[in-house]
Amino acid sequence: MSDKTTPPAGETPEAVETEQVPVEQRAPEAPVAQADPPPAANRVLREILTSNWLISLLAIVVALLIGAILIAVTDPAVQKAAGYFFARPGDTFRAIWESVSGAYVSLFQGAVYNPKRGDFVNAIKPLTETLTFATPLITAGLAVALTFRVGMFNIGGRGQILVAAACAGWVSWSIDLPAPLHILLATVAACVGGAVWAGIAGVLKARTGAHEVIVTIMLNYVAFYLISYLLKTPGALQAPGANTPKSPPALPSAVYPTLSDLLGVGSYRLHLGFLFAIIATIWLWYLLNRSSMGFRFRAVGENPHAARVAGISVTRVYIVAMLLSGGLMGLAGASQVLGTTTTGFAAGVDAGIGFDAITVALLGRSKPWGVFFSGILFGALKAGGYTMQASQGIPIDIVLVVQSVIVLLIAAPPLVRSIFRLPRPDAEPPARRKRTTATPEAVTK
Repeated sequence: MSDKTTPPAGETPEAVETEQVPVEQRAPEAPVAQADPPPAANRVLREILTSNWLISLLAIVVALLIGAILIAVTDPAVQKAAGYFFARPGDTFRAIWESVSGAYVSLFQGAVYNPKRGDFVNAIKPLTETLTFATPLITAGLAVALTFRVGMFNIGGRGQILVAAACAGWVSWSIDLPAPLHILLATVAACVGGAVWAGIAGVLKARTGAHEVIVTIMLNYVAFYLISYLLKTPGALQAPGANTPKSPPALPSAVYPTLSDLLGVGSYRLHLGFLFAIIATIWLWYLLNRSSMGFRFRAVGENPHAARVAGISVTRVYIVAMLLSGGLMGLAGASQVLGTTTTGFAAGVDAGIGFDAITVALLGRSKPWGVFFSGILFGALKAGGYTMQASQGIPIDIVLVVQSVIVLLIAAPPLVRSIFRLPRPDAEPPARRKRTTATPEAVTK
């Protein structure tokens, strides 16, 4: 009879022999290697380096550097000094510095604060000009950002602003009402006009599947030629007795009050439309982040097929989104007619705002507060660009180049990351130091 013990079913002979060895006689187990948790500072730094805000900021920095290069290359003093660079290189670098610094100082003085204007009331006027330029850009940018979040592309801002301007303008000079009510009615008319014009694209998208980009581009042309015709037609939008395609001026009761009207000082052009832009930003933030409608918008934007399976009416979302987007574009048209060009408007009242709004929405990452601050930035570039051109003789086209480069870099985040060697958001963190932890058996041994 064999003296070996037969192992129970499911166990190996090695396992039985291990169980028969006393604990104190067993060999110590190998130490277990554990990874140290990354320090909190490293985690915070990585979140900053991979954030979209940093990408946007660095895109602006790169655009300003490229703008500085263009300013230096096109400056006559720099070109003259470069002709004898190898004889006196210091003159070239000095001319470059004077050219670039003078341009950007003028940009700052024309957009934020100009101490040469004397007292504080006049010195701060450039900031109010920036906010005035930013007002329609903010509301139009919010309109584009809203459709971005739904997975659509509202490129028909020009047509919507023109129709909204026509509606607001007609109410502003055709109806005589008390000031607050007149302002409110003209603003609502602008929002309704923009919403109806954008709603055409929304309905065609939802009912027939027509691409909103093509439809809105075509509606831009329809609106432009329609408003141009009405501005040339007596009894429609043309001013009585005028020979030019221009509308009558708005009645004083329909004009947005300016900051100077409220404070009684200065000659500020900043008007009530900026307050409407702030309210629109807060409203859109609440709509997208705190309401059930905003949840449906985001769900459709992420995956319309999954949203449809979940019971969300995708067609209804498309229509509502375009209506709301057109209403926000209408605010931009109202700010132009009732706040900026109150003496009458022409067919170019949109001033390219509908297309600039796409840039503003991209820079703001389609987030309401991001769009708000990017609108202020582009308003500063517009306000400061005119001062830079007047004082330094630098073409305003340089500002357009800076804006275009910002869009290019925002649309290509990997390019910005490669320039500044930033980590990718989906990249694994670098290997961390391993520490060895002994088991209790090893410590006992």
